[in-house]
Amino acid sequence: MPEHPRKRRWPGPALAVMMAALLSACGGSGYQTKGIEGLLPDLAFRLTSETGETLTAADLRGAPTVVFFGFTHCPDVCPTAMARIAAATEAAGESLDGDLQVLFVSVDPGRDTPQRLADYTDFFSDRVTGATAPVERLRELTKRYRATFGYGEPNEFGDYNVSHSSAMYVFDAEGHARALFRPSDSVTGMAADLRRIARG
Repeated sequence: MPEHPRKRRWPGPALAVMMAALLSACGGSGYQTKGIEGLLPDLAFRLTSETGETLTAADLRGAPTVVFFGFTHCPDVCPTAMARIAAATEAAGESLDGDLQVLFVSVDPGRDTPQRLADYTDFFSDRVTGATAPVERLRELTKRYRATFGYGEPNEFGDYNVSHSSAMYVFDAEGHARALFRPSDSVTGMAADLRRIARG
C-alpha cells in the first residue's frame, strides 16, 4: 500500500528564489527554452510503472525523455502540460523518429494506481508512460531535480489538492539533463529544443 499522503507546505519564498537562481545559472547556450546542462544530475529513479512493474532510468536509455511531476486529479496544470508536450512533439516532426518518451510521475500515490495512470496517459499519447512510488521515494526524487510537491488538507469526502512544480525536465538519450520546459515557453521553442536534443 502506498504511504498515505500527509500535509506538506510549499518551500518558503526565500528557498523558491534560491532554486530559481540556481537554475538560471550557466546551463548551456543556444536553447530556445532553458538549457540546464551541468546543473542537474543524470536521470535516475526507481518507480512502479502503470503496468505494475518496476521502472528504472536504465529502461529509458537510448531515447530522449521528458519528465513531468503531476497527478491525475490535477484540474489544469497537468492536462495543459501534457497537451503542450504533445503539440511540441508533433511540431518537432520526423526528426524525433518516434523515439521521444514522456514520463508522467505521479506525486499522488494514494490515489494514482497503475490502472488509473494507464487510463490517464492513454488519453494523451502512446509516448506517455505513467509511474509513481511511495511518498518518501518521491520526495527524494523531486529533491534530486529541485522540484516540489505538497498536499492540502482533505475535505469531508477525503479529497485533497496536490501542489506541484509545473516544469518539464528534458533528458537526452544517455540520461543527461539538457533542458527545462516552463509554462511560459512557446511550443515552437520546445519543438526546436526537442529536435536539438534528439540530434545528440
